[in-house]
Amino acid sequence: MSTMKCGAMTGAFAALIVVVLGRTAPAQTPARPTIVSLVPAVTEMLFAIGAGPQVIGVSSYDEHPPEVARLPKMGALLDPNTEQILATRPGLVVSYGSQADLHAQLSRSGIAVLSYRHGGLPGIYTSIAEVGQASGHAREAARLVASLRGRLDALRRKTAPLRKPRTLLVMGREPLTLRNMNASGGVGFLHDILEIAGGQNAFVDVKRQAVTVSSELLLARAPEAIIDLHYGASEPADRARAAKEASVWQAVASVPAVRNQRILPLYGDQFVVPGPRIADAADAMARALHPEVFK
Repeated sequence: MSTMKCGAMTGAFAALIVVVLGRTAPAQTPARPTIVSLVPAVTEMLFAIGAGPQVIGVSSYDEHPPEVARLPKMGALLDPNTEQILATRPGLVVSYGSQADLHAQLSRSGIAVLSYRHGGLPGIYTSIAEVGQASGHAREAARLVASLRGRLDALRRKTAPLRKPRTLLVMGREPLTLRNMNASGGVGFLHDILEIAGGQNAFVDVKRQAVTVSSELLLARAPEAIIDLHYGASEPADRARAAKEASVWQAVASVPAVRNQRILPLYGDQFVVPGPRIADAADAMARALHPEVFK
């Protein structure tokens, strides 16, 4: 999501679908530059490969790892604080590919720019590798990619012989209602990890990252399992509210997933930030879909 997590669901979903790393950095980028990252997914990558001490500013929505709490907030996708960024004179700024005006201002000031876009799981691996190259931590980035590949390949082997339930992966909806529901389409990193986790995407045939789901479409697709993502805390802060959220699915009681009590709420930012925690997200999905295998 980027990313991504933009506090409210609207922001989180917007960041999720924004974005394959394409560098526009000048050739004289320092070997280990100081860095401002406006992309939470890249911030996580930087800390995961040992480049955290080089990070001198982050986006307004960065919360992971905990070390980012002490760093200056410098705006985000829609509101980068250009003056603050320029004042810090970073060696490198990581921003979204759509931030053309910011890129132009930074380039005029001689500041290197790493322009971020993401797509499917292969794009995450590419992003980590290019972030490692740009930050001077190429070897550490290669090790991280190898680790993530290893974990996800192992999970894929574990779920391969299992029956794959037709699964609706809900990325967002209005609280306490099924209105304005968005689900994963048949492309993107969430679709990729759902398949690794042993689910068959109910919208695998829709070659978009997101699908707007009406009640009629939900009934027609008849998912056997519904993964309902909730971003923020790793578990519900209010159990009573969580129960109410689960009860809204009774409005479509004839859907197999509802009828068979296969509504699977999952909590946490790892589902909206396509970075080093992506294997954790896949593991959580697999455990929800196939609890019998993970006893």
